[in-house]
Amino acid sequence: MPDIASMQKLLDTIFPGLMGVRLTELAPERVVAQMEVRPDLCTAGGILHGGAYMAFADTLGAVGTIVNLPEGKRTTTTDSSTKFIAGARVGTTVTGTSVALHRGRTTQVWQTTIANADGMLCAVVTQTQLVLDAAA
Repeated sequence: MPDIASMQKLLDTIFPGLMGVRLTELAPERVVAQMEVRPDLCTAGGILHGGAYMAFADTLGAVGTIVNLPEGKRTTTTDSSTKFIAGARVGTTVTGTSVALHRGRTTQVWQTTIANADGMLCAVVTQTQLVLDAAA
């Protein structure tokens, strides 16, 4: 299992690094991270953009899957469903908590809840990750 430092180092070099995703907890059945709500991640109204919620959650579900992958395997998202509930204002921090609903041999299903700085639930994202051969 990759440790949190090596996983963070990987994220820092790709899109999640641009968004500022910071892992705070990493385990086979749970991934937790934070992200600052910056102006460049917001709508014109200073509220975190829906796509930023989705990308944040997709990252956490993928990280959870990577933690569980056997050697020689990789993953990709096959579907994702998002329910938007509340907003997060610019200048605050959101926390995403992703939990494994299913960790199978060919697919994994992760559900991520994203809360704003006040602890209010902002979004719930459920995604399916396909497990593939790394050479495919």
